[in-house]
This record gives sequence, structure tokens and C-alpha cells, in this order.
Amino acid sequence: MTRRPAIIFHVTPQNSTALNLLLAALESRGETQHLDVIMAAGRAAAAKAARAAAEEGADVLVAWSYYSPDASRAARDLAWFRRRVTSPRVQHIAGGPHATAEPRSVLADGFDLAALGEGEFTILDLARALREKSAPTACRGIAFTENSQFVSRGYGHRIELDDFPPFPVQHRRLNPIEITRGCVYSCSFCQTPFLFKAKFRHRSVDNITEHARIMAACGARYIRFLTPTSLSYGAEGEEPRLDRVEALLASVRGALGSRAHIYFGTFPSELRPEHVTPTALQMLKRYVSNSNLVIGGQSGSDRVLSANRRGHTRDDVVRAVRSCAEAGFLANVDFLFGLPGEEPDDVNATVSLAQELAALGARIHAHTFMPLPGTPTRDAPPGRISESTRLALDRLVADGRAYGQWKEQALIARRLARARASAATLRAQ
Repeated sequence: MTRRPAIIFHVTPQNSTALNLLLAALESRGETQHLDVIMAAGRAAAAKAARAAAEEGADVLVAWSYYSPDASRAARDLAWFRRRVTSPRVQHIAGGPHATAEPRSVLADGFDLAALGEGEFTILDLARALREKSAPTACRGIAFTENSQFVSRGYGHRIELDDFPPFPVQHRRLNPIEITRGCVYSCSFCQTPFLFKAKFRHRSVDNITEHARIMAACGARYIRFLTPTSLSYGAEGEEPRLDRVEALLASVRGALGSRAHIYFGTFPSELRPEHVTPTALQMLKRYVSNSNLVIGGQSGSDRVLSANRRGHTRDDVVRAVRSCAEAGFLANVDFLFGLPGEEPDDVNATVSLAQELAALGARIHAHTFMPLPGTPTRDAPPGRISESTRLALDRLVADGRAYGQWKEQALIARRLARARASAATLRAQ
């Protein structure tokens, strides 16, 4: 008997939440009843599953998702996979921020299809195409190459968050609950507003609370939330709606009880510094379990902050850290070193601010600027960290006041800059 079609999700530590959302979409519309859906951890497991399904006569779609910093690794993994699984029944699709921004590059790397934009409706269309044995290239949200020509079916449909679960309940694959998608703050270096549009879309309090209960019933030891800016929950624009944030936290706390661990304003989300006020912090104190908060500082230079559309000042960052200390929270402050347009005085201002915040008790989370495709800074030179800045960061690390992968990110930034030239050539063809 011929095996039914299969969708194999190539799961990595970086993309598990994104792929969980796609699996949740398939579950919610009953598509998992008609397909074999396999969550394969790593390329070896994905290749083994694809080979077995193809050998049993199944048509197979292998779904990959990754960010631009992982693009070169994904291309290597795909080449490795194709050397081991050569069946024409197996097709590969890449989605996520990089595929949306650089679909031609993704196709040149060997993927059969690129998914553009949000993926929930696209994966549903692809699932139907698989079981109906129709062409996936007819689906909206798909780009491909035909007769050496690039063809795009446009972006996938945007969703309302309440229309889809935040994780696949039937498969019990839990992840942070996505409470907001999109961002009104169009920071020049960030892919989020350019992938999901510069507008907030929020999941409702009732929907969030319902899924928090499900997570607790599944044995989750804590609840986390996924959002580009935590205190913007419920807001239409830049002004926070603390009443709506409190309504969310109070509802989840009331549903789960005092023993539940609720983390908000920490990984995998952050707070904007101008939102971190004594009033906001006292509200968080009443509901959250975390003793630390993540704050996006990015630079100590007001000129650089303005040029990169951050929408806050250096002094906002200082006030936020002081307020955190007074409220009993440890502040973890993100900094991006090597931002476009930095002059020596700007670099010195950022290092000085990092040192000042460390003296106030904060920890510095250091990053190197990367020119990400799809952003206004995609054509900027890769971020570079001077020797004096590196020494200053190393001293903060030694004192336990800084951490991060800025050294590895500097290498990735250079790779992205090299890839940019190749992508520009492909776009011109």
C-alpha cells in the first residue's frame, strides 16, 4: 500500500517555535488526519524520515525555517541532505525571515520552494496540494524557479492570532505563547516589522488564558510569552496600555494560581526602555515570577539611536535601569555594537553607557550589528568591534557584568555582507 503524503519539519533549536506554529495550524484545520506530519530534530532525523516515506511511495515536503544568520548553515545542511536523499518525491521548502527577504538566494541554495511572509495559511494550502496531488507552485505565498525564471505567488495571508493556536495541542509541543505579532517600531536593523508589518496584532486575553491552562494541564512548569515588546501588549501605537497588560497577567495568574511560574518581560521578549516606569514595574511585581527583565538599549549615542529609528534616548535607558534596581529587578540591557554610521565618539558613548549601567547593577548583553536582509540596513557594512571596545567588554565579562556572542556575530556579519553581493546579482537577473 502506498503511504500517504508526508510533511517533515526540520527542527533546530532556533526554529522550533516557528515550526510549532505551522504544526498548530495544520492541527487546527484537521490536516494532520490526512498527512503524516513528522517533527524531525536535525538533518539526520529529517533525512531518515524523508527517505523512508519516499521509499514507501509517499510524496514528501520537507519544511525548513531559519533566520538570516543561519542561512549558510541551512544551505550546507540542505546539500548534505540531498546527497543522501535523491528521490524526486522529496521537495524542500524554506520559510522564515531570510526566505521572505531573499527568496532568490534561497532557491539558488537548492530549495525547491521559498515561503514568503506568514506561514499559517501557506502551510494549509501546501498540505491540501500534497493530498490532492496538485502543484504546490500554485499556492499563494510561494516563490519558485520555472524555466530559469523567478516566479512569486505573493506573500502569504496575514492572520489574526486568535484564529490559530499558539502551539500544537494534540502533539503537546509547548512553546512561549505568542501574544503580539508585528511591531510599530520600525528599528532599521530588525526584521520583525518588515516581515510582519509595522502594526501590532494581539492575541486576546481569553485566548491566552485558555492556552495557559492547557500548558499547565500538559505539565508545563512555567509560562512565557512571545512578543517584540512586552509592555506594548494591547496597544495600538507607541503609547503602552498598562491596563491591558495587567488584565492579561491578572487573568493568567488567576487561572493558574499563586504557584504558577509566569515570566514576562524576559526571554524571548523584551521591554522598551521608555516603557520601564515605576508604575509599570510595580504592576509587574504583583504578577510575574521573574526577578530580571530584558531591556533594549542598543546604543549610548542619541545620534545613532535616532538614525536607527529606535524612538528612545540614552537617558531613557539609564532611567529604566535605575527604576529596575529600585523595584528589585535585575536589568539585562541589550547593546548592538558596530551600528551603521557610528563615529568614534558614538562608540565611546556606548561603551561609557555600558560601564555606567553595569555600575548600577545591570548586566550587559552584547551583540554585534549584522546587516540583515529585508531591513533598511541590509546594505550597511558589517559591524566591527574595535580592540579597545573588545577589551572593555572583556573586562565587564570578567566582572560578571556582561555576556553575549558578539565575537561569533562579528563573523556572521561578515558572511552576511559577502552574501549580500551574491543576492544583489540574483535580484538583478
